[in-house]
Amino acid sequence: MQLLNVGFGNTVMMDKIIAVINTGSSPARKLKEAAKMKDRLVDVTEGRRTRSILVMESNHVILSSVQPDTISQRMQALQPGYNLAEYFDQQK
Repeated sequence: MQLLNVGFGNTVMMDKIIAVINTGSSPARKLKEAAKMKDRLVDVTEGRRTRSILVMESNHVILSSVQPDTISQRMQALQPGYNLAEYFDQQK
């Protein structure tokens, strides 16, 4: 079990994440509202702007103030055999 930091010391189980999506689209807003209506919305933004939405296996939706790219990088860094220095060299 690996825990992924999604901001402000909050963590989620990485293997339970189905998707990390950007908040800019209409379907993302609808997903957020549907989760709120079903009491499956978890807000870990600490009052900040929501930048990413995590969809979990349990149908819970987690709102995070961390950028989707940052969450993706954190997920990749936790993968076994992943070389973080090599990733940043490729980005240059």
